Amino acid sequence: MKPIFSRGPSLQLRLFLAILLSASLMLADSRLGAFANIRYLLNSAVAPLQYAANLPREMLDVLRGQFSSHQRLLTENKALKRDLLVMKSNVLLLDQLQQENQRLRSLLGSPFVRDERKMVAEVMAVDSDPYSYQVMINKGRIDGVYEGQPVINDKGIVGQVSYVGAHNSRVLLLIDPTNAIPVQVVRNDIRVIATGGGRDQQILLEHVPSSTDIKKGDLLVSSGLGGRYPEGYPVARVTSFSFDNKRPFAKITAKATVQFDRLRYLLLVWPTDRVKTNAQPTVNKAGPATVIEAVAPAAVTTAAPVVPVPEKVNHANQ
Repeated sequence: MKPIFSRGPSLQLRLFLAILLSASLMLADSRLGAFANIRYLLNSAVAPLQYAANLPREMLDVLRGQFSSHQRLLTENKALKRDLLVMKSNVLLLDQLQQENQRLRSLLGSPFVRDERKMVAEVMAVDSDPYSYQVMINKGRIDGVYEGQPVINDKGIVGQVSYVGAHNSRVLLLIDPTNAIPVQVVRNDIRVIATGGGRDQQILLEHVPSSTDIKKGDLLVSSGLGGRYPEGYPVARVTSFSFDNKRPFAKITAKATVQFDRLRYLLLVWPTDRVKTNAQPTVNKAGPATVIEAVAPAAVTTAAPVVPVPEKVNHANQ
């Protein structure tokens, strides 16, 4: 008699075939990049869902702003007026200081000129992986974003763009262990390499001799070497300096100036060379992008010959 239900392959065989197929697909993706285009299309398809998931927070922010007390708004208005008065008094000397800075740099033969285009971006999501420190922003390829683009905020350097989609991008934060940046000490212009410590606001200085003149409290800014991060932006402040006579290098830790657990609005930076090659800013078809053209004065420092420094930057897996 023929059985009603035919018996298929055993569960062990099905499990073995599934594992074999999964391993083959992962190998093809990591070695050959066979699914890069598929990942790009899937990311573009998921982008509307991310915007929809971010919509309730924006609505709550609007409602919270509408229900703010009148007295609080008056207090903030007075504080802003006082700050505006102070800023206006500082701006009175800005043109003179900028011209003086340019003259001094011309005398020193430094090619550094600050002429950068910036675009405001908003954080949409935070990576939940405990071993990866990344955030998703709402600007993508149609806005002119590119891989390796530096990202800053009002406190200093945040990181760099590690993946670019059509409407959004992924930013690798400065504290990620796979990220590195050339920095220099403001006090004496010593240049070292800083890497992410893998913790909140922790930055490590590697391969620094014990005799190096670095002290607790020194401010570290981007040196501009390597051509990825612009020069002069705050990175971290040294918190500890210790060394052992048995070891050739000192153990130096610093605290980043950016609070990575409170990121909301970021600035995408186009360095000077890209501003010159891309004179016309890209306009988002979904809406006008917020673009800020700014010329910021730079601190006058003694020029040093530019030596290529290898950057230990490994983009996170896309």
